[in-house]
Parts: sequence; C-alpha cells; structure tokens
Amino acid sequence: MSDDLTGAQAAAIPDGYSPLNWSRGFGRQIGPLYEQRTGPGQAVLGFRVEEHHVNGLGNCHGGMLMSFADMAWGRIISLQKSYSWVTVRLNCDFLSGAQLGDFVEGRGELISEEDLVFTVRGRIWVGERTLMTGTGIFKALAPRAPRPGEIAYTETAGA
Repeated sequence: MSDDLTGAQAAAIPDGYSPLNWSRGFGRQIGPLYEQRTGPGQAVLGFRVEEHHVNGLGNCHGGMLMSFADMAWGRIISLQKSYSWVTVRLNCDFLSGAQLGDFVEGRGELISEEDLVFTVRGRIWVGERTLMTGTGIFKALAPRAPRPGEIAYTETAGA
C-alpha cells in the first residue's frame, strides 16, 4: 500500500473527526477510518468512500458497508465496557447506497448485555440518508485497560 494520499483521502474530513490508528491488518486494508467523540463512552465512526471501496457500478461495496458496520457498531463495547470482543452475528438491512467521495458515518447503541454477550442496534448513514440499519451480537473476550475516551471496566459494570 502506498503512502501517497488518494484524492478521496486528501478531501476534507468533517469537523470533529480524527484518524483512528487502525493501521494493521484488515483495518489498514479498508481504511483510513475516522472517529468523532460525541460524549463519554460515545463515538461516531466514519470513512470517505474511495476507489478501493467501490464495486463495478461505482457504489460502495456492500461488503465494505458490512465491515464498517461491524466496527462502528461493536465499537460501543470498547468505549463503554473496555472489553476486547468478537462478532457472533451481524444482521444488516441495506436501504440505500454510497458513492465514490461520500463520507459514510455509523454508530451503535448498546441495547442489552447478558453473560458478556452484548446486543447492539446500529445505523450507517451519509448526511441525512440512512444506508443501513441492523443489529449485532458481540461476545466479550476479556477486560482490558481503557484507552483514551473509554469508560473503565469495573466488576460492577461487567456484572
């Protein structure tokens, strides 16, 4: 992967967003990704649709949107619980598409927790247009030290 910025990467990122330091593995392949902190334990993730995200029709590939949903929706577990996690199930309803150059945003809302299995409701959008809604089920692996902006795990918070 080149260190040169593409036209989409060089385009203005919306105010309040900063780059996520997900530069290894899969995150490097689909990035760059951005995050906007919206309050304690809350954030919106985003990415600009680039050439490597589109399908043959020039639309953002559904697999990219699902990968982004997985990260954006599961992120709430990291932010609110300081757990490492894996995805058990991801259900997505595609409602609209994104085009080259669009800035796509997404966030999850934690709706239930039982035995370290978390259910999250999420939404992915561009501007006022919803691209995708759905739910994810995520399994916590282990508590970890909180990173900046995350809520620290406590025995009572994890119970």
